[in-house]
Amino acid sequence: MPNNMSTTRHADLASPKQSRRAGIAQSGWAEIDQFLHYLRYQRKFSAHTLESYQNDLAQFVEFLEGTKRPNHVSVRTVETNHIKDFLGHLLMLGLEKRSIARKLSSIKSLFRYFLRKGIIKENPAAIIASPKLDKRLPVIIDMNQAGKLMELPSSDTFEGIRDRAILELLYGAGLRLNELLTLQTDNLDFSNDTIRVTGKRDKERILPIGSKAKISLRKYLEARNRAVRSVNPIVFVNQRGNPLYPLAVQKMVKKYMSRLSEQEHLSPHVLRHAFATHLLDKGADLFAVKELLGHESLSTTQIYTHVSTERLKKVYQQAHPRAEKKS
Repeated sequence: MPNNMSTTRHADLASPKQSRRAGIAQSGWAEIDQFLHYLRYQRKFSAHTLESYQNDLAQFVEFLEGTKRPNHVSVRTVETNHIKDFLGHLLMLGLEKRSIARKLSSIKSLFRYFLRKGIIKENPAAIIASPKLDKRLPVIIDMNQAGKLMELPSSDTFEGIRDRAILELLYGAGLRLNELLTLQTDNLDFSNDTIRVTGKRDKERILPIGSKAKISLRKYLEARNRAVRSVNPIVFVNQRGNPLYPLAVQKMVKKYMSRLSEQEHLSPHVLRHAFATHLLDKGADLFAVKELLGHESLSTTQIYTHVSTERLKKVYQQAHPRAEKKS
């Protein structure tokens, strides 16, 4: 069995956790490299998701290699108890249930892949249940706050005009950050009021844009043509014509949103949450919202129905004369 995990194929995933991931290479588990290759090139997972899988599995291998066991543990000899011991180890380290559940999910995916490929005959992770998680509702802003947010960027500067267009698209079309950053001018269809975005696993979808987003986007493109000399197919750029980094957009969104909300974790994704929740609040069909968001599973979209329900319950408790008032 090869004793080297491909370093060139995953070089773009480099991070400060190099030593942990090196544990996979040193373990001789070349099959894990095959699994990561499968996730990247066949399942089209993003670099961020691959990073998470690689770190989770490296930590698992590191635990197995560091445990004082009488026999060396390899892919073919991992047992259910080994995985349970690892989960117990994570609990002792004080990890949250959500983090442990994610690591177990990575391990389960790995061994399902091994089973399909015939590398193992039985799946040691099959009977292990994931820890029960508390339902976490997404952070949102209300419709009034969303309207005010769009008015905050300056209308007299290139950055302000660009920021307004970004906010309008994030909220008006429910884009993921990566979908916004990879949007190209050829993807804009103003005659039909639509844009074409590339989502997770390279899946494309056509999204409608509202009149306000369209006006802001056109104004930005005019400003860009005046301010930026170089031509770039990417829509959102800085004044040097270079594509924006994710961190720059995250900081920009947080800067404006913090003026309106004291909530924590203010990010571009909050506007995607607001997009979905406000549609449902206004009576949009759940299946239509699922397609707009680009979700594969309806269960992923259903979290927003819980947000809307919680809002309705709050209004009821505050306004209905027969509601139970809390002292």
